[in-house]
Amino acid sequence: MAVTQFTVREAAALLGVSDDTVRRWAEGGRLVLVAGPNGRAHVDGAELASLAQELATESALGEAFGASRASARNRITGIVTRVIKDGVMAQVELQAGPFRIVSLMSREAADELELEPGTLATASVKATTVVIELPEVGA
Repeated sequence: MAVTQFTVREAAALLGVSDDTVRRWAEGGRLVLVAGPNGRAHVDGAELASLAQELATESALGEAFGASRASARNRITGIVTRVIKDGVMAQVELQAGPFRIVSLMSREAADELELEPGTLATASVKATTVVIELPEVGA
């Protein structure tokens, strides 16, 4: 099985930081850059995954609601960007970094939580099915 490697730019995008931050981390020993097949610096995928988990535990956003107790482990903190309400239901959109999460809930729940654009909130994702896809190479 081939080891997945990411360019500095790809690693930065996946971690939500700048290319320069990835290079500084490499200079400081936080991660290792290796020469890829084309001579450009790359990061090993397993090492990048480990760093991503480390960064998630250090995130101030994760601490914003860290004191609550819940069985859900897939918690994503972000900012509410849109709330659409009708008679019974509400659609709430949350932006967490580059990811947009949409929740459908009762209007009563949205009103009780006082959700509106600009509200800091955490989405808890608990599902019986999670679909994982691989991007097309070269796409």
